[in-house]
Amino acid sequence: MMELKEILAISGKGGLFKMVSQAKKGVIVESLTDGKRFPAFLHDKLSSLEEISIFTTGEEDKPLKDVFKTIFEKYEGGRIPEIGSDSNSLRGWFEEILPEFDKDRVYISDIKKVIIWYNQLHDKNLLDFTEPADEIKTETEEKAAE
Repeated sequence: MMELKEILAISGKGGLFKMVSQAKKGVIVESLTDGKRFPAFLHDKLSSLEEISIFTTGEEDKPLKDVFKTIFEKYEGGRIPEIGSDSNSLRGWFEEILPEFDKDRVYISDIKKVIIWYNQLHDKNLLDFTEPADEIKTETEEKAAE
């Protein structure tokens, strides 16, 4: 299964970053865009992609990992093609991916980030949605027990 906890978004910096090690007052990150490494500090507002969810109209928000998995399945493991930059095209596309997204709280800039981030992760071969064998076994055992 894909591990997003080591992939970070940093407020004020475009793109995604992979955490490569701990530092005294933060972490050392590597840009997925150009491979440059630099320190990121706690005051930089670091967000692990594991912690990010998309607002929905339902009871629970949708984890970004699940949104990426839906996109991955829709495009059969490929990149997201050019969608268009107008808000109607972007909203229409996102509605195909996540019909229950909250149209009042999910902005066009959020949808653009999902597209950019997904394609960045795709280009670096970091999209892996296979489940570890022990997790599959546990789920199968749980279903058999019911």
